[in-house]
Amino acid sequence: MKDQTEIGKIKEGRYIVIEDEPCRVLSIATSKPGKHGAAKARIDAMGLFDGVKRSIVSPVSAKTYVPVVERKSGQVLSIAGTTAQLMDMKDFTNFEIPIPDDKKGTIEVGKEYIYMESMGKKKFD
Repeated sequence: MKDQTEIGKIKEGRYIVIEDEPCRVLSIATSKPGKHGAAKARIDAMGLFDGVKRSIVSPVSAKTYVPVVERKSGQVLSIAGTTAQLMDMKDFTNFEIPIPDDKKGTIEVGKEYIYMESMGKKKFD
């Protein structure tokens, strides 16, 4: 799910959709309007789920999409290699999430963990 907003209203640390991927904004640089043009903004962002750095240059008044990022709680049902099966604590749906390298060995079966969900993708927070 995503909402629409203007480029000029986006702040550092917020989220933006670049190349159909939800990203966290790292930096914003705006230029002054010229004699024949509008002010432009350069936004550098990091992908939430793939970790790829992306950047866009666009007029400040242009529209863009902002993803809806939700943090939810889930209980680990089982662990198989590098994948954990979680059950959402609100609607009790089961799904699988890959375990990141920095959390390997710390995830335990039966405990609750916070995970992030946006645009149909999920990961441990």
